[in-house]
Amino acid sequence: MTDATQAPPAAAPKTGLAALEIDTRLLGMIGAFVLIALAFHLASDGRFVTPRNLFNLTIQTASVAIMATGMVFIIVMRHIDLSVGSVLATCSAVMAMVQTVVVPDWLGAGLGSPLIAPIAIAFGLAAGAAIGAFHGWLIGYLTIPAFIVTLGGLLIWRNVAWYLTNGQTIGPLDQTFQLFGGINGTLGTTWSWILGLIASVAAIAALWSARRNKVAHNFPVKPLWAEGAVAAIVVGGILGFVALLNAYSVPERVLERRFEAEGLTMPAGYSEGYGVPISIVLLIAVAIVMTVIAKRTRFGRYIFATGGNPDAAELSGIDTRMLTVKVFALMGILCAISAVVASARLTNHSNDIGILDELRVIAAAVIGGTALKGGVGTIYGAIIGALIMQSLQSGMAMVGVDAPLQNIVVGAVLVAAVLIDIWYRKRTGARD
Repeated sequence: MTDATQAPPAAAPKTGLAALEIDTRLLGMIGAFVLIALAFHLASDGRFVTPRNLFNLTIQTASVAIMATGMVFIIVMRHIDLSVGSVLATCSAVMAMVQTVVVPDWLGAGLGSPLIAPIAIAFGLAAGAAIGAFHGWLIGYLTIPAFIVTLGGLLIWRNVAWYLTNGQTIGPLDQTFQLFGGINGTLGTTWSWILGLIASVAAIAALWSARRNKVAHNFPVKPLWAEGAVAAIVVGGILGFVALLNAYSVPERVLERRFEAEGLTMPAGYSEGYGVPISIVLLIAVAIVMTVIAKRTRFGRYIFATGGNPDAAELSGIDTRMLTVKVFALMGILCAISAVVASARLTNHSNDIGILDELRVIAAAVIGGTALKGGVGTIYGAIIGALIMQSLQSGMAMVGVDAPLQNIVVGAVLVAAVLIDIWYRKRTGARD
């Protein structure tokens, strides 16, 4: 007779590639991006996978990717937000008016004042948080479906932005504010390498800390060689990304003007790379904060618990109504941050800013593995989904595909992504 108290046999250690324990969904998304990049590179006669295009691709992805991290929380809680593009437009209009009217005329600060950018951003963040919280209150406390509330918001806030600016394009925006747009604000070669090294050290420390945590709680861990291989892949990806962005050189005429402004002569053969855009640094910061919220905070656990089973979450004492308000307020703040990036990249506020962003953001989250039935989603998946979406659009524009056909392809990819997600969950036994 078997002793009932006998411990179950230990699982056999994994060998080969299985020991790496790499997320197959993550590999699939990275593989899809690589295939898209290679296909457009061949179709565009070698113009897609170049430092210049990849630099532009990253700064074009940033605003959608920032909002996609918040859309993960919205969809995980079994809601949807169709208003993000319009909320972005309203926040952009608020910040543009603060920069061009409120601070110069009302507060008496001249153009170029260091007060302009921080005050404008503060107003934009407050506007985004207030709009998001209002949406959350209508959904959580008045029990109006999120689809209806945010569909109304899509129409309302787009036209509020129009009235705020009287339908005018407002610009150029403050020079300091423009630093958040990408091409007008980068770290440069040296600071980009410093950032890459810091990020590499932080990644290795996080992997080692996770391993020590598992050992302390008697959980199985990867072999040391597998840990080292994963660390090498991560560090290689970080430093490779920095190297690509540093390879995009600042035009010679721009460097000459910079030296002339300082009363110097540019050395012969001098060159300098743009480096990592500040908008990407902002995206990385948002991704880290959102990941910590999702995995390390009570707020994040409540979000996923509510999405997994709303009735059980409410019975367990979670205030799901206030949680809804907080999640939508967070989405509004992220819309404001995206408005900073988008308007700074354009150097002005225009009436068409953020149009169709709601569809791109939802598509990015879904392509990234966020389940529409709630309870499942990752921040890194949404960011990669945004990159895939932008790669498709940029690649098609590069090879001369008409705009209507671009939208047809993007729509087909979204439907295909949901279908693949359904097949994946059935095959792996993942919860719907």
